[in-house]
Amino acid sequence: MTPATPHPTAIPASGSAGLKPEDLRPIVNRLRRAEGQLAAVIRMLEDGRECADVLPQLSAVSKALSKAGFAIVASSLQECLTNPDNTSGTDIADLEKLFMSLA
Repeated sequence: MTPATPHPTAIPASGSAGLKPEDLRPIVNRLRRAEGQLAAVIRMLEDGRECADVLPQLSAVSKALSKAGFAIVASSLQECLTNPDNTSGTDIADLEKLFMSLA
């Protein structure tokens, strides 16, 4: 087993994907947990584990990714509604499309 490449721990001051740093940190943490879960699923498959063992873990990864996506859209929607004059270029119709892409 090779050691994982360490992740940078710093969250940019300006946020990413239009997110405020305080909204970004929990999303990044959730995605890192999902990354670890996915690595475990891959190891399980490589070790020949049974389908009944693998599928619940794969489902957990999928749910974690969905929750991260919804959190990104929710944060962006909140920003759009509380700061409508923000010139980020994202409008409600764009956010609706993004939300529906996760459904």
